[in-house]
Amino acid sequence: MATSPQTNLPSGEFHGRTGEVVRRLQELHPKLIDLSLERLERLLARLGHPEQHLPPTIHVAGTNGKGSTCANLRAIAEAAGLKVHVMTSPHLLSVTERFRLAGQLVTEDDLIATLEEIERLNDGAPITVFEVLTAAGFLLFSRIPADLLILEVGLGGRFDATNVIPTARACIITSISLDHQAFLGDDLAGIAREKAGIIKQNVPVFVAPQTDAVMQAITDIATAHQAPLYRLGHDITLTTQRDGLLYHDDKGTLTLPYPALHGPHQYDNAALAIAALRHAGLTLPQNAFAGIAKTTWPARLQPLHGALHHALPTGWDLLLDGGHNPGAGEVLAKVLHHWQDRPLHLIVGLKDSKDVTGFLRPLIPYATTLQAVAEPGQHLAMPVPTILNAARAAGGEAIAGPDIRTALHYLRTNHAPPHSPPARVLICGSLYLAGCALALDGATPH
Repeated sequence: MATSPQTNLPSGEFHGRTGEVVRRLQELHPKLIDLSLERLERLLARLGHPEQHLPPTIHVAGTNGKGSTCANLRAIAEAAGLKVHVMTSPHLLSVTERFRLAGQLVTEDDLIATLEEIERLNDGAPITVFEVLTAAGFLLFSRIPADLLILEVGLGGRFDATNVIPTARACIITSISLDHQAFLGDDLAGIAREKAGIIKQNVPVFVAPQTDAVMQAITDIATAHQAPLYRLGHDITLTTQRDGLLYHDDKGTLTLPYPALHGPHQYDNAALAIAALRHAGLTLPQNAFAGIAKTTWPARLQPLHGALHHALPTGWDLLLDGGHNPGAGEVLAKVLHHWQDRPLHLIVGLKDSKDVTGFLRPLIPYATTLQAVAEPGQHLAMPVPTILNAARAAGGEAIAGPDIRTALHYLRTNHAPPHSPPARVLICGSLYLAGCALALDGATPH
């Protein structure tokens, strides 16, 4: 059974009255992450097994693209008029972002009441915070009617808390790359086997393009569970047209608009969502799949228009992305390749455990400047000198921000017209940094 090294709960990750409850619960177990199912199964039994009373469920695992895929699933299902529950992680501004109940974010009052109910029934037994949050989601989802539950894996798959569900209508495995090596190891095929642990008996599974070793590991597990396997690029195809996308699978062909989420990698995430919904036994009109043109998901090449954007010269663009591992760096680099019409300034901050050199290496060739930042209150922020050293190791040069506002002021002072043309600025490297950026920009949970 996989377990983690001790990890303390970040003081800045949970705020307000919800944070008070979470901090009490965190004292019940010395680890923030401890991959196993027994503790949660005992708690769910005390709660009356809400995981057995959920709407039809689509379960989503992978390294990169899980959140975007879940957002596309929701956009399509809601375009079809379905009531949709969603559980995702982590949150950026408020823990309420993790739970969407029949289309609406849970209120802080309802979440606190649910957490306190769980706290009473748990009665001091060892439990991790993510397990409690998962139990809270299941309890809320079991009590409010909906047509569909979209369930994102927190970490891994086989021993992730979400994997206590008895079955699903479909499983999705997005792109797999190295991340969370402290918990999952550094062997991609081994990581794939952990993530493929969500595959259920006879339940169709939809898989993004993978390396041969990763795909073989997933195929082996799907075969063992007699789970129909649909591979993007083989059983599911997607081609670009002048005005959108042409999608095809064994159920036929769809002509679709381009996804609202930016970047060609989002075509794969949209296709996985479409395929899963077409095979999940739900009744959706064909025009609902055009919902991908209205998908929203924060910190995925998200344009910012608030206070931070106003700190830049007129005509500049400011974007935010939470990708934080080498795979995400490679995906971003494919986007940056198409941005060479204007100067690009990168503002980068990462979580301290991440492979910063691997993340930066594909990005550096496209950067006019690179500034390293660590925001006050950013969870486990990598020190700025570490990022500076990593940039040099990756073949580039960086300067210290050392925070977002100061980095933007530097750009306005040193790179504004008339000395240089209007530019793009990309803040990237961490979902925790993204949360800080959204707060500074004046965003609210949605």
